[in-house]
Amino acid sequence: MEEDIMTEAREAGVEKNDFSKGSVSRAILGLALPMTLAQLINLLYSIVDRIYLGHMPGAEHLALTGVGLTLPIINIVMSVAALCGTGGGPLFSIARGRRDDDEAERTMGNSFAILLIFGAVMTIAVIIFKKPILYLFGASDNTYPYAGGYLSIYMIGTLFVMIGLGMNPFINAQGFGRMGMLTVAIGAAINIVLDPIFIFVFGMGVSGAALATIIAQFCSAVWVLRFLTGKKALLHLKLSCMRLQAARVRKILTLGLAGFIMNLTTSLTQIVCNVTLQRYGGDLYVGVMAVINSLREVIMMPISGMSNGSVPVIGFNLGAEKFDRVRRAIKFSVSGTLLYSAVIWAVVMLVPGALIRIFNTEPDLIAAGIPAMRIYFALFIFMSLQMSTQNVFLGLGRSKNAIFFSLLRKAFIAAPLTVIFPLAGFGKNGVFYAEAASQLIGGIACFSTMYLVVYRHLSHRDSV
Repeated sequence: MEEDIMTEAREAGVEKNDFSKGSVSRAILGLALPMTLAQLINLLYSIVDRIYLGHMPGAEHLALTGVGLTLPIINIVMSVAALCGTGGGPLFSIARGRRDDDEAERTMGNSFAILLIFGAVMTIAVIIFKKPILYLFGASDNTYPYAGGYLSIYMIGTLFVMIGLGMNPFINAQGFGRMGMLTVAIGAAINIVLDPIFIFVFGMGVSGAALATIIAQFCSAVWVLRFLTGKKALLHLKLSCMRLQAARVRKILTLGLAGFIMNLTTSLTQIVCNVTLQRYGGDLYVGVMAVINSLREVIMMPISGMSNGSVPVIGFNLGAEKFDRVRRAIKFSVSGTLLYSAVIWAVVMLVPGALIRIFNTEPDLIAAGIPAMRIYFALFIFMSLQMSTQNVFLGLGRSKNAIFFSLLRKAFIAAPLTVIFPLAGFGKNGVFYAEAASQLIGGIACFSTMYLVVYRHLSHRDSV
């Protein structure tokens, strides 16, 4: 009797979260809005740290700069989480669309096991080689104490970060966008409360900010695990599904490689930028880049939410062979992204100084940051276009396309130009011009390929 009730509940849940029925735009927004809010809340972990540290008495911009130097390492941690989340998530959705629940659960279980292995290895490696890594990434004798102090504590919570970020896509892929939002909302709320207590009341500075973060991430990880192993989930995280199977692991890693490389190449670009700016502008301009990166992360979250919200819908309808709905999902996601990016571009161009003051009020940093921001975000619309179309490739399981265009913009265009432009006479501003150039070229190339190779092809398949 109890088994019959559970079966009926599962079937009802599957029907409710069947993305092959109803409004495509409503399905995407139903996932995108909670996911965007969740990502924005998740971003508060590091953003709140930087806001508090940027206004910490006696540290000037050095505390903010120091924590900014840890961002490439933190992004690498997140890229490993993305390796499993963006790899396993679309495969999980495609299996759901085919009504293959067993394969979906095994995909989720294998993704979790991979996360644990990679997380443990990263924690040990970074703690051992922390000092040479930070100096290689642009730290100075003035900023290393802040960067090292923050990173030493943050890396202890690496597994918590990876579980929260890497497994949350499996909640969203089941249609529980609000539950996915709560995953990070709980942790972020804890972090916001603990940050000022640890930083100012207990006088722990950057170490306090890191401690507050890992406590909050622990709470998020517990929430994820409780949901995925609980009764409300349609499909569950099971110990029996964690036994690694070579072919399945290969598929997860191959598809997840796109998300991994997207984040990894972001870290590469940040490292090259910091090193170049340290050479041409010193700690001040490394601090400017820390502020720009912080603002970019906030600005990009709605784009990421819209794009990621479309991935389960695209994957589900591809598995169900509803090609017309796949095309509608692509059109809605890309057009919505372009509309948002046009509005936010105008805001950045009009009031860059007000945005910088959120993080730091030093006159020198503001004076240097205003022209730098306007250059960096000049062609922002094209970067958002690339991000949305890369996620289209992921939703369709075309990892090679997503990997190529991520590498094209960041590794093959942005990173080399970041070195070349300053040498060509642009000085420190060359770093920001390099980013703008990469946004233009990468965005046009990625969108054109998606339209010609994927979008038009889907219309032919639907007419057959």
